[in-house]
Amino acid sequence: MPDIILDGKVISDQWQRLDAEQATNLSAHEGQAILVPLSCWNQNHASLAQRPQTGIWLASDELPEQIEGDWLHLPLVAVDFPLFADGRGFSIGRLLRQRYHFEGELRAVGSPIRDQLSYLIRCGFNAIQLAEHYDPAEALASLKDFSEFYQTAVDQETPLFRRRQA
Repeated sequence: MPDIILDGKVISDQWQRLDAEQATNLSAHEGQAILVPLSCWNQNHASLAQRPQTGIWLASDELPEQIEGDWLHLPLVAVDFPLFADGRGFSIGRLLRQRYHFEGELRAVGSPIRDQLSYLIRCGFNAIQLAEHYDPAEALASLKDFSEFYQTAVDQETPLFRRRQA
């Protein structure tokens, strides 16, 4: 299992991300923690919601409002970052946390890079599966690259000028 960053620590990932074809045979993954594609969740959400350790993953062109069923009780929602230049996942993260009040694990998967780590955290992601060539322990150190942020975000609701006034 690859290592991921979860809540500021490097851990071994216990979740298996399934593609659409793999998700058609869920019995083959009995007892495993799985992430299913949004289309699979929407087609089978009544039965999948009853299955322990089931999460969903969203492609970068899918939106939280497309999630059907009682998804607020999911333990994990993953958002795919297919390319470095595809920033739609940042918006999806903010929507899930701020508009839809998702409180479970919010994971960036695909190809997020070290330089995006602090921005992912600011948008509400608490778990990151970095691109394969990055060492998660080294990437974790990049969270100390910035000591202050001017603007508001999921992790800081008050802008810097208001914090300085207080």
